[in-house]
Amino acid sequence: MAALRVIQKLARTVPARCLAVSRMSSQASTMSAGHPVSEVVMPLTVLSEDEQMMRDSVAKFAKEKIGPLVREMDQNSKMDDSVLQGLFENGLMGVEVEAEYGGTDSTFFSSCLVVEELARVDPAVAVLVDIQNTLIVTSLRLHGTEEQKQKYLPRLATDTVGSFCLSESESGSDAFALKTRADKKGDYWVLNGSKMWISNSEQAGLFLVFANADSSQGYKGISTFLVDRDTPGLTIDKHEDKLGIRASSTCPVHFEDVKIPESHLLGTLGHGYKYAIGLLNEGRIGIAAQMVGLAQGCFDHAVPYTMERKQFGQSIFNFQSMQHQISEIATEIEAARLLVYNAARLREAGHPFIKQAAMAKFYAAEVAAKTTAKSIEWMGGVGFTKDYPVEKFYRDCKIGAIYEGTNNIQLSTIARYLKQEWQQ
Repeated sequence: MAALRVIQKLARTVPARCLAVSRMSSQASTMSAGHPVSEVVMPLTVLSEDEQMMRDSVAKFAKEKIGPLVREMDQNSKMDDSVLQGLFENGLMGVEVEAEYGGTDSTFFSSCLVVEELARVDPAVAVLVDIQNTLIVTSLRLHGTEEQKQKYLPRLATDTVGSFCLSESESGSDAFALKTRADKKGDYWVLNGSKMWISNSEQAGLFLVFANADSSQGYKGISTFLVDRDTPGLTIDKHEDKLGIRASSTCPVHFEDVKIPESHLLGTLGHGYKYAIGLLNEGRIGIAAQMVGLAQGCFDHAVPYTMERKQFGQSIFNFQSMQHQISEIATEIEAARLLVYNAARLREAGHPFIKQAAMAKFYAAEVAAKTTAKSIEWMGGVGFTKDYPVEKFYRDCKIGAIYEGTNNIQLSTIARYLKQEWQQ
């Protein structure tokens, strides 16, 4: 809680949503090529004081509190209660939630830093935090009424996990082919349908549900609803036995005559498809941050091993072929990080970012896959065992090319924006 109070204090004294590329040096002026310059544009990876403090505090929490439990949580496919409690206590579940609602009152970029640092230790924990911040909290902050914000934001920041219910068995990449219905009955709505592959569902106390309130309008009938876990008719099925990010719960969620008050409609009726697109565009930056953190965490475990492991009288790191491979991966991780930071800064500044978000997610997922595969090769036999964490990073990374838009969807998005630019 002490860390949370410091973060909140800094967030109130430092301009809250400043763009890093616009942050100016504290010096009144500098010299460039012999000419005075009054303003200096800071590099993407130079963090402000509150961003650096956020990253450091999360790194410490992840190492000390999550690290010792990673293997057990992966084996049991269950997140430890102490980890979830720690995430709330350290203000990591409501990074952008305003202080008046009990949140950390920080920035979107800071939420990406949080996800990156958590993923260096356990990507399963990172995705829970990412969904909470970039999808659930953002949806309430952007589209919620004041009454909805007062009811749910304090809970999301302090003790309630949120779950994003969009995907169905027949609507994956074609997200708007969903069949879940919302029927108006007087002053309430009745939801019927099933959702698949729903992350955070085992722990969730609030479900953000997308359902079609007017099928005659096609995807333009899709609306968004807030559903509490204890609402009669809502049931959560057995969690999926997954390849990776096993501590992150993924379950089917069913709605059978789920009755909710009219006040639980989020935003404007029929605008659910717009909200989903906007949220996923932002959420992709968070997933890209997860993949960068995952790649860096795996790399940090593998490279020291190459310096300790000796063959033919010297460490295997000293072989030129190894140095070239390691240098190439290091460069690609840094390139992915720059894509992520740039997309996050653009979003935070209110500039167009969709193409950059798609690029960041696509490339970060590719780099994570390459990094984890190479790390296992560098470590040889031990890398193939569960005694070292690189095999878990290898399993965890695959989902990065699938959820919140597959790699092919990202490439199609990039191509669409390139075409628009070339036709201008």
